[in-house]
This record gives sequence, C-alpha cells and structure tokens, in this order.
Amino acid sequence: MQIEEFLSYRKDIIDSSKDEEGFVQQTLFLSQILPLMVDAKLLDSEDWNDSYYLNPSENLKLNGYTVNESSERLQLFIIDEKSIEINATENDLQISTKSHYENQFKRATKFLDKAIKGYLNDEVQDADPIRPLLSQLSSSAGADQFDVLEVFLISATATIETRGAMPQPKRIEFDDETITISFTKNREQVKKDLLIIKKLIDLNFLYNVIISQGNRESLIVDFESLFNFKIEVIKAAEEENFESYLCVLPARILSELYKRYSSRLLEKNVRSFLQFKGVNKGIRETIRESPEKFIAYNNGITITSIAKELETINGKTFIKSLTDFQIVNGGQTTASIYFTQKDGFPIDRVKVMAKINVALDVTEEGLDTLISDISRYSNSQTRVSSVDLSSRSPQLSRLKALSDSVVTPSGKKWFFEKSRGEFNTKLRIAGSNRARIEKEYPKNYRFSKEQLGKYYTAWGEQPYVVKKGGEKVFRYFLEEITGETRGRKANSVNRRFYEELISKIILFKELERIYGQGKRALGQIRSAVIPYSISILYLYTDGAKLGKQFDLLKIWKKEKLEDDLAAFFNELMKLMNELIKKYSVSDDFGEYSKNKNLWDNISNSHEIREFMTSATSQDILNKYAIPTNEYKVLEQKEVDFERIQMNIDILSKGMEFYNELRAKYGGLSNVQESKLDIIVSSIIKFEDLSEEMIRFENNLMMELRKNRPEIFDQIDIKQNYLLESTLKFIVLKYNQAIENGIDLIDFFKTIEKKSVAEKKKYTSVFSTIALNLSKGTAPSVKDVELASNYFKEEASDGKVNGCSSESSQKIDLNILKKMVEWDSRMRILTRGELNYLAWIIRIKLTP
Repeated sequence: MQIEEFLSYRKDIIDSSKDEEGFVQQTLFLSQILPLMVDAKLLDSEDWNDSYYLNPSENLKLNGYTVNESSERLQLFIIDEKSIEINATENDLQISTKSHYENQFKRATKFLDKAIKGYLNDEVQDADPIRPLLSQLSSSAGADQFDVLEVFLISATATIETRGAMPQPKRIEFDDETITISFTKNREQVKKDLLIIKKLIDLNFLYNVIISQGNRESLIVDFESLFNFKIEVIKAAEEENFESYLCVLPARILSELYKRYSSRLLEKNVRSFLQFKGVNKGIRETIRESPEKFIAYNNGITITSIAKELETINGKTFIKSLTDFQIVNGGQTTASIYFTQKDGFPIDRVKVMAKINVALDVTEEGLDTLISDISRYSNSQTRVSSVDLSSRSPQLSRLKALSDSVVTPSGKKWFFEKSRGEFNTKLRIAGSNRARIEKEYPKNYRFSKEQLGKYYTAWGEQPYVVKKGGEKVFRYFLEEITGETRGRKANSVNRRFYEELISKIILFKELERIYGQGKRALGQIRSAVIPYSISILYLYTDGAKLGKQFDLLKIWKKEKLEDDLAAFFNELMKLMNELIKKYSVSDDFGEYSKNKNLWDNISNSHEIREFMTSATSQDILNKYAIPTNEYKVLEQKEVDFERIQMNIDILSKGMEFYNELRAKYGGLSNVQESKLDIIVSSIIKFEDLSEEMIRFENNLMMELRKNRPEIFDQIDIKQNYLLESTLKFIVLKYNQAIENGIDLIDFFKTIEKKSVAEKKKYTSVFSTIALNLSKGTAPSVKDVELASNYFKEEASDGKVNGCSSESSQKIDLNILKKMVEWDSRMRILTRGELNYLAWIIRIKLTP
C-alpha cells in the first residue's frame, strides 16, 4: 500500500514539473525537489546553478550544483531522466537493485574525475553554464576550497524489497569514495583526499519528507563505524524522559563530524543564524598557541539526541552512536575547529568539553521546544534569535487566515501552504471534487512559507540574502515582520500587509515569466537577476526615503504588471545580466551574487544611475509613486475569518465522512471517539466548534496523512459545498464593501431586501451578519447556515452568485438511520429533533 502512495505522489510532482506545453522539464522537476531537501537539512538553500552537461558517449551527466554556506562542500545534482518519463510503467518505477542506482551515480562521479583532471576544459565554450564549475574543479583554488563532493541522485522511483508476499519500501546506502589530488598552495605542492558522498533522493525519501511536515530527517551518528571511536561518558542526570551525560571529545572528532555533515549537525535556529565563513579569532589563537588549554578556555558544546547506543567496558560507560544528533550550543566552536585545521594548524592536542542530552519518548514538537530552549539559554558565544522558524508562528497563522478570506479584485483567492503537503491533503479529502479545488487554486496562485521569505525580502536592499535562500531568507522575513531586528515594533499583519505581500509575489512571478527559461531566456542567471532588479526599484522608491513610496496596490488591483512596468523590468533585467557579470570577481556569477559586495557595487554603479534617471524610468517612478503621507493603513476594523473558515471546512465534510473515517481507521482511543461524536453533533446542529476541537480534527487529519493516507481515497463521500460557498459569498461581499469604502450594513441590506422580495427564509440574518462584520466579528456557523437558504435553489447548478459550489446532498435514508443510532449513544438530540427524523424516515419509506 505504501508503494502505491509513493507512485501517487510521483504523479503529483510530475504534473507540477510540466511546462506550458505539457512536457516534463528536468529543471522544473529539480526545482520541486530542492525545497524538500532543504527541509531535510541536506541543503542550506534551494538556490542552485543550472549547469546541464551531458556526454552520452562517455556516460557523463550533471544537472546542476550548489555550494554550501561555509563553502567547503560542493553539492551536485543528477536526475535519472527515465524516471520522470510520462509513459514509464509501474515496473519501470519500482527498483530493487543497488546496481541500478550505482550506474546512475557513475555518470556523475566520472564527470567529477574528468573535471578535476581538467579533461573537460576544452570541450565547452566560455559561455556554457558548466564552464565556471569546470574551471573551479580543475584549479588549485578549487582543490583547496572543496573538501567534500556530495552527489545527489534524484530519481522518481520507489526503492523496494521484493522478498515477501508484497513489495516493501527499503533504503539503500552507498559507500563513500575518495579522490587523491595534489595542488599548489602558498607555492608548495600539497596532497589531500577529496571525500565523495553519494545520496539517493527517491520517492521513498521525498514522500517521508512530505508526510513529516518538513521535519528534519534524523541524523544518526555512529562514532564507532565512522571514526573507530567510542565516547567515554559520565551520566550526570536521569529523569523519566531525559538523560544527561558529560564527556571530553577530541577536536579531530568534531572536525571530522563537521566535514561529513557540515551545518546539518546544527539545530536549525542556530544554523540559520550563525555565519560560518571565517574562524573565530580567539579559537584560532588558542589552538595555535595553547592547544592543551583549549578545554579550560572554551565553554564547550551541548548536543541533543533522542536515542543512544551504550556499551559498558570494565565499569566504564561508552556511547557508540546517537540518533537525531544536533549541536544546539557550540556550533561556532565546531566550525572554527574544522576551518582552523583546514588552514593547516594541528588540532591533535585540542579537547572539548561536551554535554549530551538524550530526550526519550518525546514528540517532534516537544523536541523542537526543548532544543529551542537549550539553545536560547545556553548559547553564549553568539546571539541566537528567538524567532520561531516553524509553522507555529502567530504571524504565519494570521497570514493563513487572510489567504483564506481575502479575495482579489477578480474574485480569486491565493492558497498559502503554511505546512508542507497541506494542499495535497486538501485535494485528497476533496476526492471526486479534486478538479474543483485545482481550478479554484491554480498552481500560480499558491505559495509556501519558504517562497514567502524570498518574495518578501526581494522588496528591499538585500537581494544577496534572497539568493542564499533557505532558512537564511526565511529567518530574515520572520525577523522583519516580528520586529526582532533592531528592536522594532512588530508589523501589523493585516489586510493591507497581505495585499502588498501578494503584490510582491505577483511582481516576482511576473519577472520570472518575462525573464523566461531555457533557450528563450534573457540570460542564464535568472535567480540572481530577478531579486537584484526588484531591489533596484525599491532602492529608488521606498528605499530613497524622499517622501514617496511605490504603490504596490496598483499591482494588487490589476493582478499583473501593466505593459509599461513590464517593459521597464525587461530592460532593467537585460542590464542587470551584464552588470552581474561585469562586477563579479568570480566567473561563477550565481554563487558570487550571494555576496553583499556585488550588490553594493551594482547599486552604486554609474550604469544603474543612468538607467534610473532616464526619462522612461522617471515616468515609471512618477506614475507608480504615492506620497508617504497618503499611504495610510486601513482604519476599518478587520474581520478575522480564520475560525469560521476552519469550522466550515470541517462541517462541509459532513457527518458521513467522519463516520466512514471512524469505521475504516479503527483503533481510535475513547477520547478520540468522544471528540468525533462532538464534531458529528456540531455538524447536525450547525454549531461552532471550539478551538480545542478544531485542533483535534487538524491533528487527526495529520495522523491519517502520516499513517493511513489511503483512507482519503477510500472514503467516497461527496462533500456539501453549500455552506462553504455561502461563506465565500459573505467574504466576497465584505471585501467588495471594504475595497470600495461602502458601509457594510447598507451593503448587506440590499441582499436582505432582495431575499425578502424573493420570499426567502431567515432574511434578517444578513442584517445580523453585517452588524457583526462592522464590529470586526465573523459570522457564526448558524449565521452561515441560515444565510445559505438564500442560495438553495440557485445551488442546483453548482454555483452561488459566482462562487463555485456543488448541489446540496439529497437526504439519504442510511444517513438518517445512522443519526438515530448515533443519538442512542450520545443522547443529545431533542425530542422534537428525534420526531422530525422519524417523520422524514417514514416519508422515505412510504412507496
């Protein structure tokens, strides 16, 4: 069954990798995969250099590469192109042999061997995207820079074990390789071994990242097998769910750990905040002058894990391995030891004090909280931000609520995927209504929290941070809106903020379209040119602080770039292509664009000044400028529709959905059963669910998604979208009134008058809704249910005043009987409600 899930996921990711003509593109496929690898902590950033190289005669291939944040690790990507073919069969996609993948890896490792030896230098043109990499690999500078070459084979296949009645997923590990190289450093000939690590990124891996909601892949460090070393420890504390050990680690072990795993060793709050280029001066001096005193001078490191393997020898306790290894304090120490050794200083006499905390039987959320607290309270070497990088951030929750409620001028909504896989789950629950959801939220109207950081940060003066991507740019975004940077007040995440945010997203996406891809592109450094170009416009408008700002809401209202603004950016991006090449001190333009010096040189260049002061540019600046004193935040008290939206999402699934779920899932605890009964009761009575019940339902859906996702396909219950469409209608009218400055009570009064004229029921509910909206309060479930009477006749054609809907379900006899059976346990229906049910059943049974 799990193999079927892998292949089902493959279909989704292949569909997302198609170009406008319906062909699967390797570049689009890789762009889908890299954010998941960032989630798993395999990469620092989803940014990569597209440098496709293929030599079939010599069996060489490479799709692209990136260099990690601390610059010592070259990470290369190769795609198994046959695995992404649309007509591939299930047999083609189920791989059981290690040799299949080894043959693919050889294409990349042979490429590396020839590139390092300089054999490929004469085969490519200077303008070829692979040229910078070939030049670096074959040079002494590259030989000195890189210690690890990490090859990722990305294959849209399921890796299986065929022994047994049914195929089962399996994991294949690949042996490391080494290449001995010699190069010139400081006029001396130097030899060293390059470590080549091979990692398979298959459907098994990708699916596990998706269902884990982006939680890290546990790092298991086996000290004995990797380093022929066991850590002698003393147990310092033992509680019910917690153990603590003290030990002394040789510096060479920390250096080898960092070489093999790099920043993956470090807890994400620390990893995304620290800068690793360069070595702490104090640490370097101590290692060089007094290595034996290092343990006395240094504060040591703190490690967390969730499991350990112990061994006792002659009364001494040793740790052989740790599971989910993370350094939460001492990251700078670890990195500095590695780079000091890399610079040629011996570390064999250096020892480091370490505390190892083992958290037992904790949830992922509980472990995150523990790690965050440890890093906050114990990290004294470098300030560590307290901003929450997880999806639990209240600012992200507010943005999610706004995306669920704010409608664009054309009547569309954007889907903010606050948690990885959220949209996919929505599709599966929709079942036969999947096409309706996909039409309502087309691919270009969705964005993730990782993309959010990039889109937001581009509108500023740090395009090099956008290029770094990953947690670096996401942290910058969160620190900006929470006000943690420079001690500012937190931004108001309100309707105005959201509309401008969507404008920034539209701007970024439109520039991606204008720049193009492949042979039709303006150049080959799109991921750098776009944020640099946007930042130039910001620099000459909001950033100039001349009493004017760029009116982003013009983009919001048009939902695209007007022709003159598009033409302006087309010319600016052409110029930016040339300036990045001109002012880069490296021929690897993509990597160098992560450097602040490049931005400083370009933004202050005479070419940019001449372009931005030209008549055409000045026309654009004047047209889209708005005086700062007119730039006011909306005074209307805004309505938070999050709670009612979540209620309607649950109620729209229907009582039968939850009863089917109960029957198919099985194994629910008594508490879970009782909470499901409350949800079913609320569906019948049209009552609002509490926050606790909404949270329970969300967690239950997550549990299903992780453990039994096939149940979503097995429950074939057609959802009733009447309530959802009614709420959309209410939100749409609210948005129209706000956009046009119309009084809410007067606006909804017209709807009420129309309903009275058409002899609808419960017409006064529109006055109630309008009054609450004007006070900043969302309607209740009962309000929405009463308002839906206005649309019941119109809903038969699947639409409610422009809002997509399905016709309301016919009353099913089996459902009615189950309602009576259910009440025999719960005893919450009134006598009148039971009599009504009995009357309906009699009518249904009457021939």
